[in-house]
Amino acid sequence: MARRGKPDDHAPMSDQPGGKPSAESDGSAEPGTKTGAMPPGRGLFGLVGVMLIVLLAVMFFNSAGTGKTITLSAFEALWAEDSLERDSVVIQDHSVVARVKETSPDTAGGRTVAVPFNTATAEAVTKRILEITDNRATIRQPSAWMPVLLTFGPFILLIFLIWFFVARGLRSAGGGPGGMLGSFGKSRHRMMSKEMTGVTFNDVAGIAEAKEEVHEIIEFLRDPKRFTRLGGRIPRGVLLIGDPGCGKTLLAKAIAGEADVPFFSISGSDFVEMFVGVGASRVRDLFKQAKESSPCIVFLDEIDAVGRRRGSGFSSGGNDEREQTLNAILVEMDGFNPSDGVIVIAATNRSDVLDPALVRPGRFDRQITVPLPDVKGRLEILQVHAKKVKLGPDVDLERVARATPMFSGADLAAAINEAAISATLANKDFIEQEDLEEARDKVRYGRSRPSRRIEEKERAATAYHEAGHAILQAALEDADPLHKVTIIPRGQSLGATFSLPEKDRTGYGLRYVKATMVVLCGGRIAEQRFTGDVTSGAAMDIQMATRFARTMILEWGMSKKLGFVRYAPSDSSEFFQADKDYSDETARVIDDEIKGVVDEAYQQAEQLLVARWDQVVRVAEALLKFETLTADEVFTLIRGEKLDKVSTSDLLAAERRTPPPAPKAPPAGGEEPDLPPGAMPSPA
Repeated sequence: MARRGKPDDHAPMSDQPGGKPSAESDGSAEPGTKTGAMPPGRGLFGLVGVMLIVLLAVMFFNSAGTGKTITLSAFEALWAEDSLERDSVVIQDHSVVARVKETSPDTAGGRTVAVPFNTATAEAVTKRILEITDNRATIRQPSAWMPVLLTFGPFILLIFLIWFFVARGLRSAGGGPGGMLGSFGKSRHRMMSKEMTGVTFNDVAGIAEAKEEVHEIIEFLRDPKRFTRLGGRIPRGVLLIGDPGCGKTLLAKAIAGEADVPFFSISGSDFVEMFVGVGASRVRDLFKQAKESSPCIVFLDEIDAVGRRRGSGFSSGGNDEREQTLNAILVEMDGFNPSDGVIVIAATNRSDVLDPALVRPGRFDRQITVPLPDVKGRLEILQVHAKKVKLGPDVDLERVARATPMFSGADLAAAINEAAISATLANKDFIEQEDLEEARDKVRYGRSRPSRRIEEKERAATAYHEAGHAILQAALEDADPLHKVTIIPRGQSLGATFSLPEKDRTGYGLRYVKATMVVLCGGRIAEQRFTGDVTSGAAMDIQMATRFARTMILEWGMSKKLGFVRYAPSDSSEFFQADKDYSDETARVIDDEIKGVVDEAYQQAEQLLVARWDQVVRVAEALLKFETLTADEVFTLIRGEKLDKVSTSDLLAAERRTPPPAPKAPPAGGEEPDLPPGAMPSPA
């Protein structure tokens, strides 16, 4: 529970009711092409190359005859000196060209000379050249196609290239090995080996049952005859299901590290492109290479990117790229062509949206759930990650495991890493227990911000808000035990009250849910009683209480009026399906029941706090002084005892009252004082 600083902040401060909270060394290997086969597109490249050569040749020969540029008077002088070949003068479109005799001294400048002219001077220059050469010059008629070719040739060639590379290439991307030019249709998988991953089953903890099921696959690949002697066949596929951060991808890396077979890894999003047919082509290319390397393992991460239920949701019609890719996967896994020896392992956290044809027996024969770790699993995971850091003698990993319910393996790894970073910044020699406690709160609730300046009036309101939560948390037996309470801002909250469950909860009882809702209402009640005003600080508490009440009524059947019926919509429903499957009258009953549950919790919380208001005041005043209180300190205040604790402000005040040490007198006789080894005496 937390008092929020803004009404529209939505950073989660507690687990969602009725559910669990949401949270590769890379080696690449491209198989070589066969030397006997012509690479695809060789003829296309040859045609384009010939066209380029022809165009360049035309442009070259057209410009080769220009020669050395001279003036008309220089041409007349060369003609008078008999330095030009008499029959070589040609009047072209924009110049007069003539060859220079080899015996002439002007050949050093080039064997050809040219007199340029433009449209305005063309008639005068032509007439003068004919006069100089006694009509021996040849007039070449301009070509009608050459200007067009030189002007529009590059554009025509560009359009031709676009037509070949895009239009034809993309239409044929799904057909033939490798697709368009052997690049778009090629699979983008990564081939991993034991050395590349560096992960084995020893690095995977907290999911013993999942490890055992996957280990059977490894044994099957290593010794298939042992399993097939009784008529069994190798499984086609294994689907890993679990919340984010539970270790599905890590388990796949461990499989690659343990298996002595090729391991192809690819993400579901790598199949999908903006071009139609590319995904299906990549699927065929992937399984083609996998069959050539069988026995092997193909790992498809986040398969829900392409494996969603067909026919649901909005579709543009015609040719849906995602559905084409899914169809290709279905055919390759269990089509007419057998794929024995290729085991497909897929991972997803949205198994409810997968197509039924994908998860049926014969394709994904096994569905392995990778759950959130329990207390024992969390301890094993912490021990695995603790091997990489230095822990102090006061560290109790079992206490940390108990204090991290609903944490995934990724959350625990992040907590260990944050603790190491915090201890390093504090110049410690090892990680202490307080570093792990702070890292746990940082991972789940956000970073603390003790330097944030808060007005004293708002700070007092926050203290009473958290005191209301803490008193009810300590008074109610059905709620989780109190762990600590603080008014130090953390994340988006101005304060927080932390609980420490004694055990992992696989389900929620009615008494526990009602007690938790009562605790959630305590902050608003205490704050309003102290300030006489209603603020937005209870926004998160209201959100959580409403979510609890709605889940109780819609999903858990905890309403006497509505009974043993589920009214919550299905997550995997069709896109155009109605949001609710009940009448408007039932909807009004649901609304009344939800409000009734919350109102009942609010009234009970108000009665308890009015009876214990003196305890709320003592805890709030202690929070204003010490800022953070542990559960033992809160119970001490509830009993009416004083805390034997020094606050930060007291330490600062004592430091200000301490007189500064007197300066040492210089040594008598002007002798130099003793200097440490290696120090130089002062020049003074």
